[in-house]
Amino acid sequence: MTATTKLAPPASTGHPAGLSTLFFTEMWERFSYYGMRALLTLFMVAPVAEGGLGFATPDAARFYGNYTMAVYMLPIAGGYLADHWLGARRAVLIGGMIIACGHFTLALHSLTSFFLGLVLIALGSGLLKPNISAMVGGLYAKDDPRRDAGFSIFYLGVNLGAFLAPLVTGYLAQSAAFKSWLASQGFDPAQSWHWGFAAAGVGMTLGLASYLWHADRLAGVGHAPPDAQLPLAKTAAVLAGTVALMGLAALSDRSGYEALRLMFVILPVAAVVYFARRADLDGQRLAAVFAFFLAAMVFWALFEQAGFTLALFADQATRGDLFGIAFPSSWFQALNPLFVIALAPVFAWGWVRMGTRQPSSAIKFTLGLAFLTLSYLLMVPAAALTAGGKVSPLWLVGLFFLQTVGELCLSPVGLSTMTKLAPPSLVGLILGLWFLAASFGSKIAALLGGEFQTADAGQLAAFFGGLAAVAALATLGMGLAAPWLKRLMGDVK
Repeated sequence: MTATTKLAPPASTGHPAGLSTLFFTEMWERFSYYGMRALLTLFMVAPVAEGGLGFATPDAARFYGNYTMAVYMLPIAGGYLADHWLGARRAVLIGGMIIACGHFTLALHSLTSFFLGLVLIALGSGLLKPNISAMVGGLYAKDDPRRDAGFSIFYLGVNLGAFLAPLVTGYLAQSAAFKSWLASQGFDPAQSWHWGFAAAGVGMTLGLASYLWHADRLAGVGHAPPDAQLPLAKTAAVLAGTVALMGLAALSDRSGYEALRLMFVILPVAAVVYFARRADLDGQRLAAVFAFFLAAMVFWALFEQAGFTLALFADQATRGDLFGIAFPSSWFQALNPLFVIALAPVFAWGWVRMGTRQPSSAIKFTLGLAFLTLSYLLMVPAAALTAGGKVSPLWLVGLFFLQTVGELCLSPVGLSTMTKLAPPSLVGLILGLWFLAASFGSKIAALLGGEFQTADAGQLAAFFGGLAAVAALATLGMGLAAPWLKRLMGDVK
């Protein structure tokens, strides 16, 4: 995918100098994405008089689901274009420029600019997201003992950006203090949403500036292949397949076509059955890949409620103050990355400490789903308490803590497991499938939350209880399948 560079490592980190370039680029890109996502649902459902779009919740769910699905599906095509034509280096630059244009387009106040901005961000993410990770890998030889630590540092950048973003964009979009300042300067305070979107664009621009300023540190990494070309048939198949999947998913939103949603489950189940019937080792491992795909899809469908139903719960049913200090509801979105930053080193140390005694990948997936179940069980009494008014923010603090523990059991483990199970000639495709699980899960997340409302405490408790039930069934299924999956995986641990 990319050549390995032989740069002298800086003394401060012991890692290639290019890692810091990619760290800050990714940090600002994630700042832009999560800064915008923290506002997206709230902006769509806010009344027009308050500067929002005034969408009904089902409509907001549809747009949110299709957008987040595209963000995770387009990297399949983006990775392919970089591998065969652009090179990862140019793909990251072009993708970042398109993302920045998307955020600044969202800063304009019109329905046309809103949808155009979302399209641009999704397209740019498709180019940047897979290829910046590929460049991190290209900094190290495959047997370099610093490789895993390098990715861990890079992952820290992801979560640092995701943590800071809602604090900044949420303050600009929602805080009374900033709205008051806007009014004092002659600006319409109802348009504060667009200042938040613009801040996300500034973040991506800073990331691009850092990327270009320190591009010399990336010598030998991410260049286009010497014989760069796009095979017509394969390129058409990749692009057509991506567009067809997104089109079918979007079509399933229309009345009379809801049955198309079954493809999210039928396709991976059929793949599990097909490959499990094969006697060769690669076939057996591919069956395990699709089983993990199913589990991950369910996990992300429930985990991605953070940007939609949980954002609405935080805004409409949760007190926006702690110890007498008021804060914007979008600040709750900073909790997950904050907990990741705090807990990831603990998990990394724990897995290493356990060594060969650590649980199998299937059991780790089961634990991830189990913590997700607990997080929504916690929300059942919280929802019931909304009958008496807004509830304490500590309920959501507990939920995000439990979900982060589940994420750390499943997400990094899943990525590692995919690379180990994939046949050598299919590593890129299998990693694309991992993104596809998140893509399908994001779409399902919106479908689950389409009828969400906070007015009736009983219905709200039933909603969270239903999510807990889905997670519990997935936990049970993964736990029962663990011995079978272990056999399918062979000597892969």
